[in-house]
Amino acid sequence: MASPFLLYGATGFTGRLVAARAVELGMQPVVAGRNAKAVEALAQSLLLPHAVFALEDAAMMDAALEETGLVLNCAGPFSKTAMPMVEGCLRARRHYVDITGEIDVFEKIFERHNAATAAGITLLPGAGFDVVPSDCLARHLKKRLPSATKLTLAFRANTKLSPGTARTLLERMHEPGMVRRGGVLTPITAGSLVRDIDAGHGDRFPAMAIPWGDLATAWRSTRIPDIETFAATTGATRFGLKLSRIPVMSSLLRAFIRFTSTGPSASTRKTARALLWGEVSDAGGRHAATRLETPEPYALTVEASLAAVKKLLAGDAATGAQTPAMAFGSEFVMGIAGVKREDLGGV
Repeated sequence: MASPFLLYGATGFTGRLVAARAVELGMQPVVAGRNAKAVEALAQSLLLPHAVFALEDAAMMDAALEETGLVLNCAGPFSKTAMPMVEGCLRARRHYVDITGEIDVFEKIFERHNAATAAGITLLPGAGFDVVPSDCLARHLKKRLPSATKLTLAFRANTKLSPGTARTLLERMHEPGMVRRGGVLTPITAGSLVRDIDAGHGDRFPAMAIPWGDLATAWRSTRIPDIETFAATTGATRFGLKLSRIPVMSSLLRAFIRFTSTGPSASTRKTARALLWGEVSDAGGRHAATRLETPEPYALTVEASLAAVKKLLAGDAATGAQTPAMAFGSEFVMGIAGVKREDLGGV
């Protein structure tokens, strides 16, 4: 194998950040994607090897995977890219990592658990802001209250969407909301579940339930049967959600999101902070809450995904389909510079 890992989607917003940071860390990934001109230009600028192939071309994919030990997939929407690459990794017996936050992608990848175990590889979706901090937070809370039957997670991101994240949002705009009830994914009307989050230290914010990836991952990491996931929201956001149900307004809203989704600036990635909060409770009325502060979401995604790559290449994870906290434990996120955790009370 000529290179330790292949970075697919390297020319996207997040992929470029990951590639540049990998070079800073002394790593030498193969940068890859389907656009030959863009991939070659990036490879030349970073003095890295490159590969060009479309995910529909299994033969070209297999040839590229033979030359590496692991794939880090940064090409969204992952509903289109994850499974073709997962199947390629199963054929080539190569570890797979991505940064998805899409529930259905997690579910499909976990359906391949037995195949991954048989191949002796690890499938690790969600190795970015979606869902490393929240998955580790969920596992930490489960340790604090092992009898927990309900888990609530919320976050405030403080960033701008990248083009790739915006495409995923637009693709899923008309889907229902989602919670987990009794261990079962349960649809709810989008925007129908709202609450105020008190994350301690005066951090209070209104939030709306969203189909966050932890409805798939935190359930597997904790086996807590009832899970709700919330994102900080505003009146304008809720109004926009209502407008999106009107066909003509939906088209205008899509155009607005596409036009304004340029991703956070370098200064924002360096200085902004994200806040996560979680709470567990059990049938006896006991509860525990914890807050987690992290670097800006895209900055954290870069560091977390490369940390996951390093651990997998070192053999520090079980085979099969894993969540970040299952693979590396609840303390994994604490190894990322700038992350702070505080237990707020309970138990």
